[in-house]
Amino acid sequence: MDVSVILPVVNEAENLRTLIPRLTALLDRERLTHEIIVIDGASSDGTRETAQALGARVFAERRRGYAGAMETGIAEARGDYLLTLDADQSHDPDFIVKMWRARTRADIVVASRYALGGVAYSGFVRRATSWLLNAMLRRMLSMPVRDISSGYRLYRREVFANLKLTSTNFEVQEEILVKAYASGFSVVEVPFTYFPRGAGRSHAKLFSFGWKILRSSLPLWKIRNSLASADYDERAFYSLIPPQRYWSRRRHRITVLWARSAGRVLDAGCGSSLIVQSLNNVIGMDYKYAKLRFLRRYEIPLVNGSAFALPFKDESFDCVISSQVIEHIPFDESLFSEMRRVLRTGGRLILGTPDYATIGWRIIEPIYGFLMPGGYKDEHITHYTLGGLREILARHGIEIEETAYIARSELILRCRKVELEDRAPSDIAAVASTAA
Repeated sequence: MDVSVILPVVNEAENLRTLIPRLTALLDRERLTHEIIVIDGASSDGTRETAQALGARVFAERRRGYAGAMETGIAEARGDYLLTLDADQSHDPDFIVKMWRARTRADIVVASRYALGGVAYSGFVRRATSWLLNAMLRRMLSMPVRDISSGYRLYRREVFANLKLTSTNFEVQEEILVKAYASGFSVVEVPFTYFPRGAGRSHAKLFSFGWKILRSSLPLWKIRNSLASADYDERAFYSLIPPQRYWSRRRHRITVLWARSAGRVLDAGCGSSLIVQSLNNVIGMDYKYAKLRFLRRYEIPLVNGSAFALPFKDESFDCVISSQVIEHIPFDESLFSEMRRVLRTGGRLILGTPDYATIGWRIIEPIYGFLMPGGYKDEHITHYTLGGLREILARHGIEIEETAYIARSELILRCRKVELEDRAPSDIAAVASTAA
Protein backbone atom coordinates (compact mmCIF):
# COMPACT_ATOMS: atom_id res chain seq x y z
CA MET A 1 0.00 0.00 0.00
CA ASP A 2 1.35 3.43 -0.96
CA VAL A 3 -0.08 5.65 1.74
CA SER A 4 -2.08 5.54 4.97
CA VAL A 5 -3.97 8.75 5.82
CA ILE A 6 -4.30 9.25 9.59
CA LEU A 7 -7.08 11.53 10.89
CA PRO A 8 -7.32 12.07 14.69
CA VAL A 9 -10.82 13.43 15.36
CA VAL A 10 -13.25 14.51 18.06
CA ASN A 11 -16.75 15.46 16.91
CA GLU A 12 -15.83 16.11 13.28
CA ALA A 13 -18.71 14.30 11.53
CA GLU A 14 -19.69 17.35 9.46
CA ASN A 15 -16.14 17.99 8.23
CA LEU A 16 -15.53 14.30 7.49
CA ARG A 17 -18.53 14.22 5.13
CA THR A 18 -16.62 16.64 2.91
CA LEU A 19 -13.03 15.64 3.62
CA ILE A 20 -13.05 11.85 3.17
CA PRO A 21 -14.66 11.90 -0.32
CA ARG A 22 -12.14 14.57 -1.38
CA LEU A 23 -9.24 12.48 -0.06
CA THR A 24 -10.51 9.34 -1.75
CA ALA A 25 -11.05 11.07 -5.10
CA LEU A 26 -7.62 12.69 -5.04
CA LEU A 27 -5.71 9.53 -4.09
CA ASP A 28 -7.58 7.52 -6.71
CA ARG A 29 -6.83 10.15 -9.33
CA GLU A 30 -3.11 9.96 -8.46
CA ARG A 31 -3.34 6.14 -8.67
CA LEU A 32 -2.10 5.68 -5.12
CA THR A 33 -3.21 2.61 -3.20
CA HIS A 34 -4.40 3.94 0.14
CA GLU A 35 -6.40 3.64 3.31
CA ILE A 36 -8.02 6.30 5.49
CA ILE A 37 -7.70 5.71 9.22
CA VAL A 38 -9.92 7.72 11.57
CA ILE A 39 -8.92 7.74 15.25
CA ASP A 40 -11.92 8.73 17.31
CA GLY A 41 -11.58 10.44 20.69
CA ALA A 42 -15.00 9.50 22.08
CA SER A 43 -17.07 11.67 19.73
CA SER A 44 -20.76 12.20 20.44
CA ASP A 45 -21.92 13.58 17.07
CA GLY A 46 -21.89 10.39 14.99
CA THR A 47 -18.29 10.83 13.81
CA ARG A 48 -17.53 7.11 14.04
CA GLU A 49 -20.60 6.06 12.05
CA THR A 50 -20.03 8.76 9.43
CA ALA A 51 -16.40 7.72 8.88
CA GLN A 52 -17.29 4.05 8.57
CA ALA A 53 -20.07 4.79 6.08
CA LEU A 54 -17.52 6.68 3.95
CA GLY A 55 -15.16 3.69 3.84
CA ALA A 56 -12.62 4.68 6.51
CA ARG A 57 -11.10 2.30 9.03
CA VAL A 58 -12.13 3.61 12.46
CA PHE A 59 -10.36 2.98 15.78
CA ALA A 60 -10.75 4.34 19.29
CA GLU A 61 -7.64 6.07 20.60
CA ARG A 62 -5.56 3.73 22.76
CA ARG A 63 -4.86 6.45 25.31
CA ARG A 64 -6.50 9.82 25.79
CA GLY A 65 -5.23 12.87 23.98
CA TYR A 66 -4.01 13.81 20.52
CA ALA A 67 -0.69 11.98 21.06
CA GLY A 68 -2.55 8.79 21.94
CA ALA A 69 -4.62 9.12 18.77
CA MET A 70 -1.48 9.58 16.68
CA GLU A 71 0.13 6.59 18.34
CA THR A 72 -2.93 4.48 17.53
CA GLY A 73 -2.97 5.58 13.90
CA ILE A 74 0.72 4.87 13.43
CA ALA A 75 0.35 1.39 14.91
CA GLU A 76 -2.64 0.54 12.68
CA ALA A 77 -1.25 2.01 9.43
CA ARG A 78 -0.22 -0.38 6.66
CA GLY A 79 1.14 2.04 4.04
CA ASP A 80 4.74 2.63 2.99
CA TYR A 81 4.07 6.31 3.72
CA LEU A 82 1.98 7.83 6.52
CA LEU A 83 0.13 11.08 5.92
CA THR A 84 -1.19 13.09 8.86
CA LEU A 85 -3.49 16.10 8.59
CA ASP A 86 -6.25 17.84 10.52
CA ALA A 87 -9.82 16.76 9.80
CA ASP A 88 -11.19 20.30 10.13
CA GLN A 89 -10.41 21.20 6.48
CA SER A 90 -7.73 23.75 7.42
CA HIS A 91 -5.34 21.41 5.61
CA ASP A 92 -6.33 21.40 1.95
CA PRO A 93 -6.22 17.78 0.71
CA ASP A 94 -5.27 18.89 -2.81
CA PHE A 95 -1.86 19.85 -1.38
CA ILE A 96 -1.10 16.14 -0.94
CA VAL A 97 0.00 16.02 -4.59
CA LYS A 98 2.88 18.44 -3.88
CA MET A 99 3.84 16.56 -0.73
CA TRP A 100 3.88 13.24 -2.56
CA ARG A 101 6.18 14.67 -5.24
CA ALA A 102 8.54 15.94 -2.53
CA ARG A 103 8.89 12.51 -0.87
CA THR A 104 12.06 11.73 -2.87
CA ARG A 105 13.79 14.73 -1.29
CA ALA A 106 13.53 13.66 2.36
CA ASP A 107 12.17 11.09 4.81
CA ILE A 108 9.67 13.61 6.23
CA VAL A 109 7.77 16.21 4.20
CA VAL A 110 6.27 19.11 6.19
CA ALA A 111 3.56 21.40 4.82
CA SER A 112 5.02 24.67 6.09
CA ARG A 113 3.28 27.96 6.81
CA TYR A 114 6.59 29.69 7.54
CA ALA A 115 8.91 28.46 4.79
CA LEU A 116 9.45 31.00 2.00
CA GLY A 117 6.22 30.96 -0.01
CA GLY A 118 4.06 29.72 2.88
CA VAL A 119 1.11 31.76 4.21
CA ALA A 120 -1.13 31.50 7.28
CA TYR A 121 -4.58 33.12 7.04
CA SER A 122 -5.63 33.12 10.67
CA GLY A 123 -6.28 35.76 13.33
CA PHE A 124 -3.40 38.09 14.22
CA VAL A 125 -2.96 36.82 17.78
CA ARG A 126 -2.99 33.16 16.76
CA ARG A 127 -0.67 33.79 13.78
CA ALA A 128 1.82 35.88 15.78
CA THR A 129 1.87 33.45 18.71
CA SER A 130 2.40 30.47 16.42
CA TRP A 131 5.21 32.20 14.51
CA LEU A 132 6.99 33.26 17.72
CA LEU A 133 6.65 29.79 19.24
CA ASN A 134 8.11 28.12 16.15
CA ALA A 135 10.99 30.63 16.01
CA MET A 136 11.85 29.91 19.67
CA LEU A 137 11.70 26.15 19.15
CA ARG A 138 13.81 26.33 16.00
CA ARG A 139 16.57 28.15 17.89
CA MET A 140 16.33 26.20 21.14
CA LEU A 141 16.31 22.77 19.48
CA SER A 142 18.69 23.64 16.61
CA MET A 143 16.19 22.35 14.07
CA PRO A 144 16.42 23.35 10.38
CA VAL A 145 12.61 23.53 10.19
CA ARG A 146 10.55 26.72 10.30
CA ASP A 147 7.15 25.14 11.00
CA ILE A 148 7.89 22.64 13.76
CA SER A 149 4.29 22.56 14.99
CA SER A 150 2.70 21.79 11.62
CA GLY A 151 0.65 18.61 11.74
CA TYR A 152 0.34 18.28 7.95
CA ARG A 153 3.12 15.83 7.19
CA LEU A 154 4.12 12.88 5.02
CA TYR A 155 6.40 10.33 6.68
CA ARG A 156 8.36 7.42 5.32
CA ARG A 157 7.22 4.42 7.37
CA GLU A 158 10.75 3.70 8.65
CA VAL A 159 10.66 6.94 10.66
CA PHE A 160 8.46 5.25 13.27
CA ALA A 161 10.27 1.90 13.44
CA ASN A 162 12.02 2.64 16.78
CA LEU A 163 10.32 5.87 17.80
CA LYS A 164 8.96 5.92 21.37
CA LEU A 165 6.47 8.72 22.06
CA THR A 166 5.88 10.12 25.56
CA SER A 167 3.73 13.19 24.78
CA THR A 168 0.08 13.41 25.77
CA ASN A 169 -1.34 16.04 23.44
CA PHE A 170 -0.49 18.29 20.48
CA GLU A 171 3.19 18.60 21.52
CA VAL A 172 3.64 15.17 19.95
CA GLN A 173 4.22 16.95 16.62
CA GLU A 174 7.35 18.52 18.03
CA GLU A 175 8.44 15.27 19.67
CA ILE A 176 8.13 13.21 16.49
CA LEU A 177 10.06 15.71 14.39
CA VAL A 178 12.90 16.24 16.88
CA LYS A 179 13.39 12.56 17.70
CA ALA A 180 13.26 11.57 14.04
CA TYR A 181 15.80 14.23 13.05
CA ALA A 182 18.07 13.22 15.95
CA SER A 183 17.90 9.67 14.57
CA GLY A 184 19.25 10.87 11.24
CA PHE A 185 16.05 11.15 9.21
CA SER A 186 15.89 14.08 6.80
CA VAL A 187 13.18 16.77 6.65
CA VAL A 188 12.03 19.03 3.83
CA GLU A 189 9.46 21.82 4.03
CA VAL A 190 7.03 22.56 1.21
CA PRO A 191 5.38 26.03 1.30
CA PHE A 192 1.71 25.73 2.23
CA THR A 193 -1.21 28.16 2.54
CA TYR A 194 -3.20 27.66 5.74
CA PHE A 195 -6.86 28.64 6.08
CA PRO A 196 -9.01 28.47 9.23
CA ARG A 197 -11.05 25.33 9.91
CA GLY A 198 -14.34 24.55 8.23
CA ALA A 199 -17.22 23.61 10.53
CA GLY A 200 -17.01 23.31 14.32
CA ARG A 201 -14.63 24.70 16.92
CA SER A 202 -10.93 24.06 17.44
CA HIS A 203 -9.99 21.59 20.19
CA ALA A 204 -6.62 23.30 20.80
CA LYS A 205 -6.48 26.11 23.38
CA LEU A 206 -3.80 28.46 22.11
CA PHE A 207 -1.91 29.46 25.26
CA SER A 208 -2.27 26.07 26.92
CA PHE A 209 -1.00 24.51 23.70
CA GLY A 210 2.01 26.84 23.57
CA TRP A 211 2.89 26.30 27.24
CA LYS A 212 2.79 22.52 26.92
CA ILE A 213 5.03 22.64 23.87
CA LEU A 214 7.61 24.85 25.61
CA ARG A 215 7.53 22.66 28.73
CA SER A 216 7.99 19.47 26.71
CA SER A 217 10.91 20.98 24.79
CA LEU A 218 13.37 20.60 27.70
CA PRO A 219 13.81 16.81 27.37
CA LEU A 220 13.98 17.29 23.60
CA TRP A 221 16.73 19.88 24.09
CA LYS A 222 18.68 17.25 26.01
CA ILE A 223 18.26 14.80 23.13
CA ARG A 224 19.41 17.37 20.56
CA ASN A 225 22.54 18.14 22.59
CA SER A 226 23.44 14.54 23.41
CA LEU A 227 26.14 12.53 21.66
CA ALA A 228 23.43 10.20 20.38
CA SER A 229 21.97 12.95 18.19
CA ALA A 230 22.90 12.03 14.63
CA ASP A 231 24.07 15.52 13.63
CA TYR A 232 26.03 16.22 16.84
CA ASP A 233 29.46 16.26 15.15
CA GLU A 234 28.35 18.47 12.26
CA ARG A 235 26.67 20.96 14.59
CA ALA A 236 29.87 21.31 16.62
CA PHE A 237 31.59 22.76 13.55
CA TYR A 238 28.96 25.53 13.35
CA SER A 239 28.43 25.87 17.11
CA LEU A 240 27.52 29.26 18.58
CA ILE A 241 29.81 28.40 21.52
CA PRO A 242 33.25 29.79 20.53
CA PRO A 243 35.46 27.14 22.28
CA GLN A 244 33.47 24.26 20.78
CA ARG A 245 33.53 25.83 17.32
CA TYR A 246 37.29 26.52 17.55
CA TRP A 247 38.04 23.00 18.74
CA SER A 248 36.04 21.31 16.00
CA ARG A 249 37.45 23.51 13.25
CA ARG A 250 41.02 23.11 14.42
CA ARG A 251 40.60 19.32 14.39
CA HIS A 252 39.05 19.51 10.94
CA ARG A 253 41.85 21.69 9.56
CA ILE A 254 44.67 19.43 10.75
CA THR A 255 43.02 16.16 9.74
CA VAL A 256 41.83 17.26 6.30
CA LEU A 257 45.16 18.93 5.53
CA TRP A 258 47.00 15.67 6.23
CA ALA A 259 44.49 13.47 4.38
CA ARG A 260 43.49 15.56 1.36
CA SER A 261 46.17 14.25 -1.02
CA ALA A 262 46.56 10.78 0.47
CA GLY A 263 44.52 8.81 -2.11
CA ARG A 264 41.71 6.46 -1.12
CA VAL A 265 40.61 7.28 2.45
CA LEU A 266 38.66 5.41 5.13
CA ASP A 267 37.18 7.50 7.95
CA ALA A 268 36.59 4.81 10.58
CA GLY A 269 34.14 6.15 13.15
CA CYS A 270 33.20 9.11 10.97
CA GLY A 271 30.10 10.19 12.91
CA SER A 272 28.52 13.15 11.12
CA SER A 273 31.68 15.25 11.16
CA LEU A 274 32.77 17.73 8.52
CA ILE A 275 35.94 15.69 8.04
CA VAL A 276 34.24 12.93 6.05
CA GLN A 277 32.14 15.54 4.23
CA SER A 278 35.21 17.53 3.16
CA LEU A 279 37.30 14.72 1.67
CA ASN A 280 36.75 13.48 -1.86
CA ASN A 281 37.89 9.88 -2.35
CA VAL A 282 36.55 8.75 1.02
CA ILE A 283 34.39 6.03 2.56
CA GLY A 284 32.69 6.78 5.87
CA MET A 285 32.23 3.98 8.40
CA ASP A 286 30.48 4.08 11.74
CA TYR A 287 29.00 1.65 14.23
CA LYS A 288 25.96 3.88 14.90
CA TYR A 289 23.52 3.62 12.03
CA ALA A 290 21.77 6.92 12.85
CA LYS A 291 24.98 8.82 12.04
CA LEU A 292 25.17 7.14 8.64
CA ARG A 293 21.48 7.78 8.00
CA PHE A 294 22.17 11.47 8.56
CA LEU A 295 25.14 11.44 6.15
CA ARG A 296 23.15 9.83 3.32
CA ARG A 297 21.95 13.27 2.23
CA TYR A 298 25.54 14.14 1.21
CA GLU A 299 25.88 11.10 -1.10
CA ILE A 300 29.02 9.80 0.58
CA PRO A 301 29.79 6.05 0.30
CA LEU A 302 28.92 4.68 3.76
CA VAL A 303 29.40 1.40 5.62
CA ASN A 304 27.94 0.26 8.93
CA GLY A 305 30.71 -1.66 10.70
CA SER A 306 32.85 -2.19 13.78
CA ALA A 307 36.35 -0.88 14.44
CA PHE A 308 37.23 -4.28 15.92
CA ALA A 309 36.61 -6.01 12.56
CA LEU A 310 36.80 -3.55 9.66
CA PRO A 311 34.69 -4.89 6.76
CA PHE A 312 37.34 -4.29 4.09
CA LYS A 313 40.00 -6.30 2.30
CA ASP A 314 43.69 -6.10 3.23
CA GLU A 315 45.50 -2.96 2.06
CA SER A 316 42.31 -1.36 0.67
CA PHE A 317 43.19 2.21 1.62
CA ASP A 318 45.98 4.74 1.19
CA CYS A 319 44.87 6.58 4.32
CA VAL A 320 42.89 5.61 7.42
CA ILE A 321 41.44 8.23 9.78
CA SER A 322 40.40 7.43 13.33
CA SER A 323 39.41 10.72 14.95
CA GLN A 324 37.93 10.72 18.47
CA VAL A 325 37.07 7.02 18.37
CA ILE A 326 39.51 4.86 20.34
CA GLU A 327 38.87 6.60 23.67
CA HIS A 328 35.15 5.71 23.41
CA ILE A 329 35.67 1.93 23.22
CA PRO A 330 37.50 -0.62 25.40
CA PHE A 331 41.18 -1.12 24.60
CA ASP A 332 41.87 -4.04 22.32
CA GLU A 333 44.93 -4.72 20.17
CA SER A 334 42.60 -5.54 17.28
CA LEU A 335 41.72 -1.85 16.97
CA PHE A 336 45.25 -1.16 15.80
CA SER A 337 45.88 -4.42 13.95
CA GLU A 338 42.72 -3.83 11.92
CA MET A 339 43.76 -0.29 10.96
CA ARG A 340 47.15 -1.65 9.90
CA ARG A 341 45.58 -4.52 7.94
CA VAL A 342 43.38 -2.35 5.69
CA LEU A 343 46.15 0.22 5.15
CA ARG A 344 48.62 -0.29 2.30
CA THR A 345 52.32 -0.40 3.13
CA GLY A 346 53.58 3.16 3.20
CA GLY A 347 50.02 4.39 3.72
CA ARG A 348 49.01 7.08 6.20
CA LEU A 349 47.20 6.68 9.52
CA ILE A 350 45.73 9.81 11.13
CA LEU A 351 44.84 9.14 14.75
CA GLY A 352 43.18 11.61 17.10
CA THR A 353 42.44 11.23 20.82
CA PRO A 354 42.79 13.24 24.05
CA ASP A 355 46.25 13.05 25.61
CA TYR A 356 45.70 12.27 29.29
CA ALA A 357 49.33 13.07 30.08
CA THR A 358 48.75 16.78 29.42
CA ILE A 359 47.79 19.16 32.19
CA GLY A 360 45.47 20.88 29.71
CA TRP A 361 43.23 17.87 29.19
CA ARG A 362 43.24 16.96 32.89
CA ILE A 363 41.80 20.45 33.57
CA ILE A 364 39.45 20.66 30.58
CA GLU A 365 37.71 17.31 30.94
CA PRO A 366 36.39 17.80 34.52
CA ILE A 367 35.13 21.28 33.59
CA TYR A 368 33.41 19.90 30.51
CA GLY A 369 31.89 17.09 32.54
CA PHE A 370 30.46 19.61 35.02
CA LEU A 371 28.99 21.83 32.30
CA MET A 372 27.70 18.99 30.12
CA PRO A 373 26.78 15.98 32.29
CA GLY A 374 26.31 12.86 30.19
CA GLY A 375 28.64 14.27 27.51
CA TYR A 376 32.05 13.20 26.29
CA LYS A 377 33.60 12.91 29.75
CA ASP A 378 31.36 9.97 30.65
CA GLU A 379 32.01 8.30 27.29
CA HIS A 380 35.80 8.44 27.48
CA ILE A 381 36.40 4.96 28.86
CA THR A 382 39.99 4.37 27.64
CA HIS A 383 42.67 6.96 28.38
CA TYR A 384 45.68 7.30 26.08
CA THR A 385 48.92 9.26 26.22
CA LEU A 386 51.48 10.05 23.53
CA GLY A 387 54.01 7.72 25.12
CA GLY A 388 51.53 4.86 25.39
CA LEU A 389 50.37 5.28 21.80
CA ARG A 390 53.97 5.33 20.57
CA GLU A 391 54.52 1.89 22.09
CA ILE A 392 51.20 0.47 20.84
CA LEU A 393 51.75 1.72 17.29
CA ALA A 394 55.32 0.41 17.24
CA ARG A 395 54.05 -3.07 18.06
CA HIS A 396 51.88 -2.90 14.96
CA GLY A 397 54.49 -1.57 12.55
CA ILE A 398 53.17 1.99 12.49
CA GLU A 399 55.62 4.84 12.71
CA ILE A 400 54.73 8.33 14.00
CA GLU A 401 55.80 11.05 11.55
CA GLU A 402 54.24 14.18 13.03
CA THR A 403 52.24 15.25 16.07
CA ALA A 404 49.83 18.15 16.56
CA TYR A 405 47.79 19.35 19.53
CA ILE A 406 44.59 21.32 19.97
CA ALA A 407 44.94 23.64 22.97
CA ARG A 408 47.83 21.44 24.12
CA SER A 409 45.27 18.81 25.07
CA GLU A 410 43.86 16.80 22.17
CA LEU A 411 46.51 14.83 20.31
CA ILE A 412 46.49 14.21 16.54
CA LEU A 413 49.12 11.90 15.05
CA ARG A 414 50.18 11.48 11.44
CA CYS A 415 51.66 8.01 11.05
CA ARG A 416 52.96 5.70 8.34
CA LYS A 417 52.62 1.94 7.97
CA VAL A 418 56.05 0.34 7.58
CA GLU A 419 57.19 -3.21 7.07
CA LEU A 420 58.02 -4.72 10.44
CA GLU A 421 61.69 -5.14 9.49
CA ASP A 422 61.89 -1.46 8.48
CA ARG A 423 61.06 -0.04 11.91
CA ALA A 424 63.45 2.36 13.59
CA PRO A 425 65.82 0.94 16.28
CA SER A 426 64.04 2.98 18.98
CA ASP A 427 60.69 1.39 18.03
CA ILE A 428 62.21 -2.11 18.13
CA ALA A 429 63.65 -1.38 21.56
CA ALA A 430 60.26 -0.17 22.75
CA VAL A 431 58.60 -3.37 21.55
CA ALA A 432 61.27 -5.50 23.18
CA SER A 433 60.92 -3.61 26.43
CA THR A 434 57.12 -4.06 26.34
CA ALA A 435 57.43 -7.76 25.62
CA ALA A 436 59.92 -8.20 28.49
